[in-house]
Amino acid sequence: MGRRIVIKNREWLSHSRDQEEKKMKKINAMKIFAAVLAVVLLAAALVGCSGKSDDLDYVKKKGKLTVGITNYPPMDYKEEGSSEWIGFDADMAKAFAASLGVEAEFIVVDWDYKIGALNGKTIDCVWNGMTLTDEVAEGMGVSDKYCKNAQVVILPADKVDSYKTAESLKSLNFAVEIGSAGKDQLDALGCKYTEVGDQTKAVMEVAAGTADAAVVDLLLAGNLVGEGTSYSKLAIGMKLNDEEFFVVGFRKDSALVEKFNEFWAAASADGSLESTAKKYGVQEAIIKK
Repeated sequence: MGRRIVIKNREWLSHSRDQEEKKMKKINAMKIFAAVLAVVLLAAALVGCSGKSDDLDYVKKKGKLTVGITNYPPMDYKEEGSSEWIGFDADMAKAFAASLGVEAEFIVVDWDYKIGALNGKTIDCVWNGMTLTDEVAEGMGVSDKYCKNAQVVILPADKVDSYKTAESLKSLNFAVEIGSAGKDQLDALGCKYTEVGDQTKAVMEVAAGTADAAVVDLLLAGNLVGEGTSYSKLAIGMKLNDEEFFVVGFRKDSALVEKFNEFWAAASADGSLESTAKKYGVQEAIIKK
C-alpha cells in the first residue's frame, strides 16, 4: 500500500514539474516577444527621426535646394533675354535656401510627374503655385498654406459674355495644364479639353485660336491677360471654384516642411514676405503667419 502511494506521489511531482516548466517556457516566450517588439518599435522611431534629419542633411551637404517649377508668372518666370528665374515663388525660394545655408537651383518639371521627381530626388521641393489637392496631400509632405487662388476661364475678350454658365462651357474646346487643378474642374464639369505642358501654353493656345478657352489659376490670369499685358485681346471669364490654396511640397516626413513653416513665419514678421509680394502684385493673395 505504501509503495503505491510513493509511486503516485512521484507521478504527481513529475506532472507538477512538467506543468511548471511549460508555464516558465510560456512566460519566457512572452518576455522575449515583448523585448523583440520593443526593439522593433524603437528602431522604427529612430528610422523616422533619421529620415527627417537625413533629408535636411542631404540638402545641406550638396549645398543647394533643387526646386521643381514650371514657367508660371508671376510666381516663376524669366524675363526676356535673362537666364535667371524670378517671381514671387522664385524669390521666396531663394530666401528660404539662404536660410538653410545653401543656394536655390530651379528645374522645370513635367507637372504630371512632379511627385516621382520629388521621390527620386531629381528635385527637393515643388514650389510653383501648387494647389493643395488630395493627390498632393497624399504624395508629399506639404507646408502650411501660403497663398490663396481660384480657377478661372480665359476667353477672347469679345466672347466672355457668351459663356456665363457651366452648361455653356460644354460647347467649348479647352486647353489646360496636364495634371492641374484646372483639369480637375473641367473633368467635374464634363468639358472637352486638350492637355498642354503648362498654364502659359494653355493661354497661348487660346491666343492662337487652336483652343476656344483655357482654365488657369486666377493669379496667373491677372498677370497674363487683359489690357496692358501680352494678351490684351483675352480676358478672364467665369470663376469655376471657390477659394483654393497653394502649398510647397517636400518629400514625405522631411524636416524641410517644418523649416519652411518657420521661415514663412519669420518672413511674415520681418516684412520681407509683404515686400516681395508687392513687387509681383500678389499681396492680396498671400497668407501670413
